[in-house]
Amino acid sequence: MLPCSRLWLRIVVLNCLAAPHFVPALVAQERLSQAWNPDRGDGTYNNPILFADYSDPDVMRVDKDFYLVSSSFDQVPGLPILHSIDLVHWELVSHALPVQIPEERYRQTQHGGGVWAPSIRYHDGVFYIFYPDPDFGIYMTKAKSITGPWSIPVLVKAAKGWIDPCPIWDDDGNAYLVNGLAGSRAGANSAVVLSRMAVDGSHLLDDGVLILDGHDKDPTLEGPKIYKRAGFYYIFAPAGGVSHGWQTVFRSANIYGPYERRVVLAQGGTTINGPHQGAWVDTEQGEDWFVHFQDQGPYGRVVLLEPMQWLKDGWPRIGIRQDANGRGEPVTNFQLPKLDAPRPGYNLADSDEFNGARIGLQWQWQANPSPTWALPFPGSGVLRVMNVYQSTPKPNLWDVPNLLLQKFPARSFTVTTKFTPHLLFSGEQTGLVVMGHSYSALLLRKTADSLMLVQSTRRRANENGLEEQGTPVQAASSTFYFRARIDADANVHFSYSTDGVRFEAFGTQFRAERGDWIGAKIGIVATGVVQQGETGYADFDWFRVEK
Repeated sequence: MLPCSRLWLRIVVLNCLAAPHFVPALVAQERLSQAWNPDRGDGTYNNPILFADYSDPDVMRVDKDFYLVSSSFDQVPGLPILHSIDLVHWELVSHALPVQIPEERYRQTQHGGGVWAPSIRYHDGVFYIFYPDPDFGIYMTKAKSITGPWSIPVLVKAAKGWIDPCPIWDDDGNAYLVNGLAGSRAGANSAVVLSRMAVDGSHLLDDGVLILDGHDKDPTLEGPKIYKRAGFYYIFAPAGGVSHGWQTVFRSANIYGPYERRVVLAQGGTTINGPHQGAWVDTEQGEDWFVHFQDQGPYGRVVLLEPMQWLKDGWPRIGIRQDANGRGEPVTNFQLPKLDAPRPGYNLADSDEFNGARIGLQWQWQANPSPTWALPFPGSGVLRVMNVYQSTPKPNLWDVPNLLLQKFPARSFTVTTKFTPHLLFSGEQTGLVVMGHSYSALLLRKTADSLMLVQSTRRRANENGLEEQGTPVQAASSTFYFRARIDADANVHFSYSTDGVRFEAFGTQFRAERGDWIGAKIGIVATGVVQQGETGYADFDWFRVEK
């Protein structure tokens, strides 16, 4: 095993070779989703601005550029970083975490573990991301460029259950960190801790003190984001739980308190439940906005944008239809943020033609990857996906690290992928999978003397439920097209083709389910039966997402 510093250097170098220099370097086809665009084309936008599982978003601005970072849990690469110039059109431009650490632990799936709610800040010419791993503590990584290279994460605070960190560099030169507590690990929750921090963010200077206790009015208080404005410290924090909670703001002239409290955003009469953890950000044009997430079950925690104003009494007003107590409701659509430049044309990419020397940034593995799980083959315009050995010929995909997955991109959409199989051994299989606590996959499986099409479904896969397999159908073709249509109720309908024109429905309807703290994902599966020597593989020509 390589020492951590050498391992990180190797990963960072490979990551830099594969990553774009910045937004303009991306080609047009990689910058557009055909499934979801929040811009209505009439000067207004629809919520959610990101119909994808970018949970626990934190947003900051540097000059005209906005950057968003979100939780990634056990998915690799982690800490996705998105860029925008108008808060509505976003593009995934980087990941700050090329591998999860400790590296050996995350070679296997660790559902629900890994990167919880992070924060991103820019201080003295350096980008900082603080993130928690609830089983280890609070980490910090930094970079001079938003696309990296990002430093090896430093364990700022070793403490189980310390989560949701956010730093602040005060006017007097002191630095602080606020964080929440996870009852599952820390033995306490519904509280916010404040610690003094070294100015370089590398470690904490004391053991921390409680500054907020939500047990009385704000159960499950978490996700604090701290700001300073007009001599007051403000802590934005959700409470009440992900599905039915509200946004609270606390204010004090002293960072240690006592803090006044006001609920500023709740579901009210809307269908937008939650509204949960997020961030305040201002614009060069003098507007204020609030970005937060909403839990939509199998679709994950999608991201919304709310108008915000500061009132004369020093409290923020968020959303619309404020009641007498200043509590607003989320918007379903609203006027676009002002912009002094042409409106950008990009949004989150999902399709991938596999023509270049790197795959799209939208792809993630279920664990730290091996370099040979999948290799771009630009000379042939394909992604070669290997049939990686599993200890059983019909593995529970919940436990398989080498699933290449991406987030659901819209309420309803269709995925079609073209591939050429080169399966060598009986039991090797490859295909298209919709992954969550339960999953279903359309697979091409090799037997002793033929190729078989089969739908493999495993309900309660997270509890090691049994595989349900439909009637296999013998297949005879050199090239296959697999399709999954996801309807507005998250139902999955599989079909296949051998010519890309005539598609035949296959298997039974399956309803997608969320995973541990994440929404359902869709992507490519390839498993094998040979532990040593050459294995089979499949060359994936493209992966296209449409409405």
